[in-house]
Amino acid sequence: MDKHAAIGVFDSGLGGISVLNEIRGLLPSESLIYIADSAHVPYGEKSPEFIVQRSIAITEFLLAQPVKAIVVACNTATAAAVTELRQRWPELLIVGMEPAVKPAVLASVSGKIGVLATTGTLRSARFAALLERFASDVDVITQPCPGLVELIEAGQLDSAVTRNLLNSYVEPLLQAGCDTLILGCTHYPLLKPLLQTLVPNGVQLIDTGKAVARRLQSELGKQGLLVDTQLPVDRFYGSGDVYKTEQTLALLWPTEQSVRALGF
Repeated sequence: MDKHAAIGVFDSGLGGISVLNEIRGLLPSESLIYIADSAHVPYGEKSPEFIVQRSIAITEFLLAQPVKAIVVACNTATAAAVTELRQRWPELLIVGMEPAVKPAVLASVSGKIGVLATTGTLRSARFAALLERFASDVDVITQPCPGLVELIEAGQLDSAVTRNLLNSYVEPLLQAGCDTLILGCTHYPLLKPLLQTLVPNGVQLIDTGKAVARRLQSELGKQGLLVDTQLPVDRFYGSGDVYKTEQTLALLWPTEQSVRALGF
C-alpha cells in the first residue's frame, strides 16, 4: 500500500464534510477524495439492500483512484453496509460511524438523552446494539428528522424553514428533560451554529467526527501509512447535480473546489 495514496471518504451527500473537516484538521498533509452520492440523498430513507449496493460501487471507484483507507462518513451506510465492505476487502482499512451513545451517557447529568438521526439509523440493529450495550441505565428518546438532510444539501444552514423544522425536532427532547443531544447523522453537525441558538447553554451536543478522525490517524499510524509532509491534493465527486453540490460545498469547505461528476 502506497502511503502517499489518498484517503477516501463518502456519504449520501455533503454531510460527511463534517467528518472531512475533522480529518483535514488532524491530518493536514493527507490527500482526500470525497464522494457525495447526492443523487441518492438521504440514505436514511433507502433500503439496506440499496445502500449496500451503492457503498460497494463507491468503494470500487475509490480503490481505482487509488486510496489507502476509506471512511464511511454516514451513520446509515455504516449500519447497513460496513460489515459487507469489510468482508469483501479484509485488507483495507475501513472506518465507519456510529451514534455517540457511550460519550453521551457519560456526559449526561439528568440521565435523559435525545438522539437526532435518520429513520434508517434508528431502525438499525447496530443502533439497537449500542443502546443495549451502553444505555441500559438511562432514558434514550429518539427523534427521526425527515427533511433536514435535504435542507442542508440545499445550503439552507440558517434559513427560517430550517430553523422551524429543526426546532420541531429538538423541542420535544428538551421538554422531556434531555440534557444531552446526540447528532446521529453526519449532516447534523453542519447545523451546530443554528442548533446552539435553539437549546439552553447546559445542553451538550455530541457527534463522533473528531473520534473518527482520531481513529483513522491511529490505524494509519499502526500500518505505517501516515504521511509526514506533502502538499495534499483534494478531489470531490458527486452523483447528483454537481453545480448545486459545488454551491453548498462552498459554504462548508475552506477552499474553493470543483465537483466532478461521479458517472454512476
